[in-house]
Amino acid sequence: MVELFKAVGLGLVVLLPLANPLTTVALFLGLAGDMNKKARDKTALMASVNVFIIMMVAYYAGQVVMNTFGISIPGLRIAGGLIVAFIGFRMLFPQQKAHESLEANTKAQEMEEEPDTNIAFVPLAMPSTAGPGTIAMIISSSSTIEHGVDFANWVVLVAPPLIFALVGIILWGSLRSSGAIMRMVGKSGIEAISRLMGFLLVCMGVQFIINGILEIITHFPAS
Repeated sequence: MVELFKAVGLGLVVLLPLANPLTTVALFLGLAGDMNKKARDKTALMASVNVFIIMMVAYYAGQVVMNTFGISIPGLRIAGGLIVAFIGFRMLFPQQKAHESLEANTKAQEMEEEPDTNIAFVPLAMPSTAGPGTIAMIISSSSTIEHGVDFANWVVLVAPPLIFALVGIILWGSLRSSGAIMRMVGKSGIEAISRLMGFLLVCMGVQFIINGILEIITHFPAS
């Protein structure tokens, strides 16, 4: 059980900065202003379920995609590191707010024309929560696990779905409490937390790139 808690804790530490539920809360408040409480709660639940499904598909189908296209582990780590670092830089030095993104603006226009437009999948689940960086991280993690980890086999089987479920639950709780969170933290607080997470993502992305390069040097030494 201790190994399971360690694996789940490690997974949450890696995924939560990428998923960044607080940014999704700000986006949700910007798009769901005219919804009643029942509609908000339904959208929050659907977004959380969608995030769980996206993460599960990325984890279990990621290795198949890599094998199909001949993508190596070092290549994936470097590419994933670049994506994660890029997202981190965008969070550190944002050029636009979450609710001003292309996806958010498109949905806002759709909701003006059709008030019943579903925002649970786009943009709340993807790309706000389970975006390219999150998916790249999950695929990279699945590949790393395939090539050996220090955890027991049953932990490797149980931990990923549990981690994804917990991320979904955290997102659901955040969206359900979006009004209270915004009142307590405020827009400036969310921006400060997002920038802190952005810095962590930059560090993580650079480390992934370093690990990928070191793995290339190790497996393909200069002759």
